Amino acid sequence: MSQTDIYQAIRQPRVVRHDVRGVDYSVHEWGDIEAPMIVWLHGWGDCAATCQFVVDALDAGSCVVAPDFRGFGGSRARVASYWFPDYLADLDALLSIYSPNRPVVLIGHSMGANVAGLFAGTMPERVRAFVNVEGFGLADSDPDMAPARYRDWIEAGRRPAAFSEYPGYAALADRLARRNPAMDRPQAEFVARAWAVEEEGRIRLRADPRHRLPNPVLYRRAESEACWRRVSAPVLLVSGGDSPFARGADPRLDPSPLPFPDVESVTIPGAGHMLHFEAPAALARHIETFLAAHL
Repeated sequence: MSQTDIYQAIRQPRVVRHDVRGVDYSVHEWGDIEAPMIVWLHGWGDCAATCQFVVDALDAGSCVVAPDFRGFGGSRARVASYWFPDYLADLDALLSIYSPNRPVVLIGHSMGANVAGLFAGTMPERVRAFVNVEGFGLADSDPDMAPARYRDWIEAGRRPAAFSEYPGYAALADRLARRNPAMDRPQAEFVARAWAVEEEGRIRLRADPRHRLPNPVLYRRAESEACWRRVSAPVLLVSGGDSPFARGADPRLDPSPLPFPDVESVTIPGAGHMLHFEAPAALARHIETFLAAHL
């Protein structure tokens, strides 16, 4: 495959490393670090590099900083388990490095949006604006599930966890294209190389397989909503017209009742959950329109 068959970045990132709370963090940076800052937080199984399509569609004067969460992409963590509150504390430490005296714009996708929403309600003075891309929280858990969940976590921890492997980047790109039909092939090839690395003739995902272990701590939606109600920044909620969340497959995940005090919503037709893959230009336009109106 020639390089012309792979998406070519317009704005080249700098990739830097920071010791964050004992984790070797990899961070992508685009633009002048002194400019007003946008911090992009990726979703589960994703990584910082794949916001490239949106970065290329944003105004070239913007500064975008995107970390690989612990155990994803290029960030390495020597841990036995991953706990969600650590993402918030990691974000706080990263902001102390990048913007200690000025609040930032947070853009989060899926899991990253849930991290951003909790952080923006916990540390509201650190956030100027929040763009929530398909981050609707989870359905509430039944406390009676706790014994079985603890057992599942203990038993799963006895066995080696693993992600799927692929014979080549093309096979992973095929999977990406099937799951995100509005994504073009050069973009799928780009994401395949961001997500994975070739080792011993196989393509392996650059993510710690221990992320696949069941979470022993049940999700309590009321706690998330308590944080969302404390967010003081304006919030833009972006959903995909073909996303299962936007279609209301589970009314407990419907985006409309999220209790952010100052929120507006937009839907991008023809795109699914991975909006930054399938509709990056439209997503960038909505981000810039929102920020121009509120900052």
